Amino acid sequence: MKKTIYFLGLLALLMACGGAKTNSGEQPKIKEANPADYAKTITQEELKEMLYTYASDEFEGRNTGEKGQKMAVEYLKNHYVSMGIASAYNNDDYFQEVPLQKQQVAQAEISVNGKAFDAFSQHIVLTLSKSLNINASEIVFVGHGINDDIYSDYKNIDVKGKIVIAKAGEPKDANGNYVTSGKTEDTKWTNGRQSLSSKSNAAKDNGAKALLYLDSNLFSRYAPFYQRQAESGFSGRLSLKSDNGDFAFLMINDDLAKALHPTISDDNTPKLLSTNMMLTADRKVEDVISENVVAFIKGTEKPDEVLVLSAHLDHEGIKNGEIYNGADDDGSGTIAIIEIAEAFQQAVKDGYSPKRSILFLHVTGEEKGLLGSRYYTDMNPIFPLENTIADLNIDMIGRIDPKRKEGDRNYVYLIGSDKLSTELHELSEDINKKYTNIELDYTYNDENDPNRYYYRSDHYNFAKNNVPVIFYFNGTHDDYHQPSDTPDKIEYDLLENRTRLVFYTAWELANRENRPLVDKAEEK
Repeated sequence: MKKTIYFLGLLALLMACGGAKTNSGEQPKIKEANPADYAKTITQEELKEMLYTYASDEFEGRNTGEKGQKMAVEYLKNHYVSMGIASAYNNDDYFQEVPLQKQQVAQAEISVNGKAFDAFSQHIVLTLSKSLNINASEIVFVGHGINDDIYSDYKNIDVKGKIVIAKAGEPKDANGNYVTSGKTEDTKWTNGRQSLSSKSNAAKDNGAKALLYLDSNLFSRYAPFYQRQAESGFSGRLSLKSDNGDFAFLMINDDLAKALHPTISDDNTPKLLSTNMMLTADRKVEDVISENVVAFIKGTEKPDEVLVLSAHLDHEGIKNGEIYNGADDDGSGTIAIIEIAEAFQQAVKDGYSPKRSILFLHVTGEEKGLLGSRYYTDMNPIFPLENTIADLNIDMIGRIDPKRKEGDRNYVYLIGSDKLSTELHELSEDINKKYTNIELDYTYNDENDPNRYYYRSDHYNFAKNNVPVIFYFNGTHDDYHQPSDTPDKIEYDLLENRTRLVFYTAWELANRENRPLVDKAEEK
């Protein structure tokens, strides 16, 4: 009798576990996870509660490297610990230290053939890796200072260890197109701040000791700003601490440029220039440590493939006694990622772990020049970038753009989704139609967008490394980078909708069979 009872009990247990066949003779299907069940955990109420704390005066504007930013990273860490989500380091350390330097505005002394040229009115120091004391008998003119596969001003001239001088702009062909792109639209060699970094990197990569750069338009804007900072006792600009070697980058005006090369306006041909130039500059820096926050859910089937969800945790701090709370920029993106992480973790607890790994990356120093994300991608990626399938970056998703006069209130600007991967763009569209039906607005995805938003948030550091990206953005408003960017002005229903859209997109990317194909990779 006991044996019979045992057998019947075992049979019932097997049937309850799905071991028995259905009447049709087929094995019953295992229930699949429904992402909508977990998207429901992302609520206005929780988003509001967290943002009122994260963007409160207590956090002092979360300025990079300062007290408020330290409070912010602890706040984020504690949330991940309470949710049971691990550190990306597989230990108790959720912080990726980002070494920075605070560099005071440097003033150079320059003379050419015995004539002195004045700081701020005729030259400014943009970058100074170490103090300089140079007496040069010749410098190298490198035309527009371009170093590209199609066109290079460095092709037939040696600049190693020398001072080079270059001018703004880029040559055009007979049809009026830029020579590096064959198009009329600005390139990285001609567009404002991007051209500065491109030409500085070109000089540095070719071994130059210093670059003197003539850009009259930018100089007229930059020089007064740098002078005001120097005179006000400005504590210094933050930059990544790295071994930049012996390199200085100065912007000069027409007077100094023509003293070095009288025909610079009409000349594009690289050449050696004989001169008697003296250049001295003193570098004063202070080391600063800041942190990225890195939380991680490991995938089950493809753990080495990683999806990154990013948002910047910093803001402007305190200026003139006023706290810049940064509720929309980027408190909204920061707490959105926490809610998305919570939704994924609930699925894990229910037995539905993602197939791929997910890195929840809160980066520091975005307001100082995308520093935290650049440190992650260019200097110390925790997971190889070639294994990173995409970056979904959230920067300001809690407000409405007052300049947007037409269209649904329930919208979000998408930027970059089609830049590297057609498949990612189509996936994004399909997921939105299936789950959220938000109006996807691509106004700022246009490569001719004068705002250049594609280059202005943390996704760009992934995109430049050929990692497909989507940047979620609501546009700017009157409170952008003002102390009035406070949590009471957030549209929490929209924040909920947009956060759920990112979650659904992340769910699909983490669980689909193949990673999105990169069919538009850019040459590095």
